[in-house]
Amino acid sequence: MFVITLKDHPQGVYSVLDEDDDRIIPIFENREDAHRYVNLLGVDEENPKLDVVTVQLDQMVQACSMSGQRYSIITTDDFIVPPDTYDHFSQDPLEEPPEHGKHV
Repeated sequence: MFVITLKDHPQGVYSVLDEDDDRIIPIFENREDAHRYVNLLGVDEENPKLDVVTVQLDQMVQACSMSGQRYSIITTDDFIVPPDTYDHFSQDPLEEPPEHGKHV
């Protein structure tokens, strides 16, 4: 199994926010899928440099459980793309974000 980490800092495991603003760690079954995801993240030059690291699933699940961290196993049948968190429509840098749980 494989996770994405900050380059030269394997303790910094990559995660995404779900619709409830909970952090989810993607754990990939396939190394090539993890590298493809890193390449998609690399399109945005503001993203930090990332690495793909091999992990033992049982150890990763235990670490997530102990820290209350959610995770998702990405199988070879899954296709995920990085979330687009940039708000293309907001022109006001001081605009208040919507309250948690409310949709705009």
